[in-house]
Amino acid sequence: MTDSSAHTAESASANARPKLPPSSTQSLAAGRALRKRMPRRQLSALSHHDRRPLEILAEQNSTRLQDLIPLRNERMSQSPFTFYRGTAALMAADLAADVHTDILVPSCGDAHVSNFGFYASPQRSLVFDLNDFDEAAWAPWEWDVKRLVASVIIAGQATSRNQDVVDTAALATVRAYAHTLRANLGLSPTERYYTHIDADAGVATLPNDAQRVLRKAIKHARRRTGERSVKKLTVTEENGHMRFVLQPPTLSQVADATLQQMRHLMEHYLENTNFDIHQLLRHYEVVNIVRRVVGVGSVGTRCTLNLLQDGDGNALLLQGKEAGKSVLEQYGGITQPRILRDGVARHGEGARVVSMQRVLQAVSDPFLGYLRHDGADFYVRQFHDMKGGIDADTLDDGPFKVYAQACGVTLARAHSQSPRAALISGYLGNGRVAAQALLEWGYAYADRSRSDYEQFLASL
Repeated sequence: MTDSSAHTAESASANARPKLPPSSTQSLAAGRALRKRMPRRQLSALSHHDRRPLEILAEQNSTRLQDLIPLRNERMSQSPFTFYRGTAALMAADLAADVHTDILVPSCGDAHVSNFGFYASPQRSLVFDLNDFDEAAWAPWEWDVKRLVASVIIAGQATSRNQDVVDTAALATVRAYAHTLRANLGLSPTERYYTHIDADAGVATLPNDAQRVLRKAIKHARRRTGERSVKKLTVTEENGHMRFVLQPPTLSQVADATLQQMRHLMEHYLENTNFDIHQLLRHYEVVNIVRRVVGVGSVGTRCTLNLLQDGDGNALLLQGKEAGKSVLEQYGGITQPRILRDGVARHGEGARVVSMQRVLQAVSDPFLGYLRHDGADFYVRQFHDMKGGIDADTLDDGPFKVYAQACGVTLARAHSQSPRAALISGYLGNGRVAAQALLEWGYAYADRSRSDYEQFLASL
């Protein structure tokens, strides 16, 4: 081969090589450069626009089970914080009017302090993570952070904490997010994927007052097993069949025909589970079903609790919950990536919830699955598999601040799964400037949410 031919072949080979993604160093630099277009202080700006909070709530209610709307209103009216928990759609509409960094990442969509908690990994250890993904989709990273910071402030105000305590907790949340995001860049993408917060190991590093609170919460979570729920919620009839004990309106009867329908739908669900779960569930048969009322913002969506039983009296509880369009898309106006749009088009919004949960959680329920039936989309998960949370209202000031930081760390772990994590980290830096800006935004939004709450109460 001539020198000329060898050079040509080498050039062709070089041209055929794939282009590597930017390095972390390059992305950090690009994030820092973004500050010129959008200074971090601008994160404090809460836009004023033509708002329609009560109309949005009414619009959501129109697609829900109408007999449960009074219960939803009752739960949302209990405090400014419970109202905030039920208004992810209002916040998405408000965030859409704010200027944002345009750095889109897989996002929770409802990352308030009550949507973090404990649950069992498939290895039966207890982990701490995000635990609600009904609204999950792609969105600007700061939307999740803003919802978290505002929740810290609103929860703190709802319990009449000193402003210094609330300020410290909110600032520490953002700085913990920024620090964790930067620290995770020292790991490979694979190492970041496997990183999780082990509940027991994490508690040992905390101050004594926080340890006491969290160990109590962990003990409670470990008791909330599926087996315990079966004993609490069911009875066994003379023929050996189990059934739920009705507890209206939380657990209420459904038509007999629905049981046959659920057996049919179970087959559709099994088509979208891993083969090991498919095989495991062949040991069981659906024997009873009830309608279940869940949460605050979710009240009125269709949710069932399904009792499965094998021939030896063993039982398993699966929860099926309706999945609608994410508020990040519907009210936030964020165009979703093609891969997610295609998945929803083929399999429904339940597939969105399941796929986003698997991205954002360190370890997820192996029973996660989805199905579409009669124009409605659902996702399925195991019920009460050591799932437990921490009520921020009941925490003393010290544990409250620690818990807020833990939520910031956890959210950063979820966002660090995105290839754009280094870009965010470069923009944030050490988090001091952004934390102060987001604190100002959070207080302004807390005032807005309280005004919405008062309007809501007046409308009832």
